[in-house]
Amino acid sequence: MPKRLLLVLILPVVLAGCWFGSGPEEVRLSGQTMGTTYNVIAIGEDLDEAALATEVEATLAAVNAKMSNWDPASEVSKFSAARSTAPVRVSPEFAQVLAAANDVHEKSGGKFDVTLGPLIELWGFGPRQPEDPVPADAEIAQALEGVGQARLLTLDAAAGTLKKSAPETGINLSAIAKGYGVDAVARALKGFGVENYMVEIGGDLVTKGNNAKGEAWRIGIEKPDAAAQTVQLIVPVSNYGLATSGDYRNYFEHEGVRYSHILDPVAGRPVTHSTTSVTVIAENAMLADAWATAMLVLGSEAGLKLAGQHKLAVFFIDRDVQAGENAYMTSQSSAFVALTGN
Repeated sequence: MPKRLLLVLILPVVLAGCWFGSGPEEVRLSGQTMGTTYNVIAIGEDLDEAALATEVEATLAAVNAKMSNWDPASEVSKFSAARSTAPVRVSPEFAQVLAAANDVHEKSGGKFDVTLGPLIELWGFGPRQPEDPVPADAEIAQALEGVGQARLLTLDAAAGTLKKSAPETGINLSAIAKGYGVDAVARALKGFGVENYMVEIGGDLVTKGNNAKGEAWRIGIEKPDAAAQTVQLIVPVSNYGLATSGDYRNYFEHEGVRYSHILDPVAGRPVTHSTTSVTVIAENAMLADAWATAMLVLGSEAGLKLAGQHKLAVFFIDRDVQAGENAYMTSQSSAFVALTGN
């Protein structure tokens, strides 16, 4: 996926607090990865900051080598570029991500789809002129022929193989790979014996244990205002993954109609509902990442029903169009309320 078309995952504000007395050591690491930034807070005794930093960088490099759509030499890029429809052996990590993507694809009724590339290219969200036309129905129908991971991809987990049914089928992991990267770094920290940490990449995060004050990690969910970074809601999140997906920083307007960059893989068009931000808390960051995208495509009305069926912890922010600009309404699933107390 071109950089200009990456799904925008909104950066939560980490409210970890400060520790001024004696207590465990806090190591903070940050850097660039996957076209965005990462932040790690590790808390423990006698932490080797240099060794942790080296391991985090090595872990992220390994994830990029498999999952990055930016790197033409990555595993996913090579699979997408290949024209063979024969089964291809894939790494266990790649198979794990595809299996999770398939599960979310099925449960969401196809609203999460890693074969969205033809629609992304058709609706391009790069520089536009007001007179540029939106895609015609025939163009959308043609693009949809190349979308549908259940139809176009076959993963054999037991054999460790993946095949495509059409030579031109490609895979875009931008809505799940960052979450997987977060989880991979978390596993690396556990390998060092770190039991209290927060790992965040581009707004996807996972926490474990407590912050430096011995309290639950507290995460701020951003208010969907592109002009300012303010907090809509603060939630305690320990031992879970969290991801937020929003539509308010990447869109275009044509003839008075607002077109979000969030594309519906079933309809082949940008979503038109009032939901502007979705936060999901899940057992890991990979699932939170994927479900945040799926729920934003679904919107709050359909999303709340699905969240109830699958016991998903989801928080929706909708535009309150009747109340005016920058007015919002919120709703949450019963699982979200149970986890956060909000």
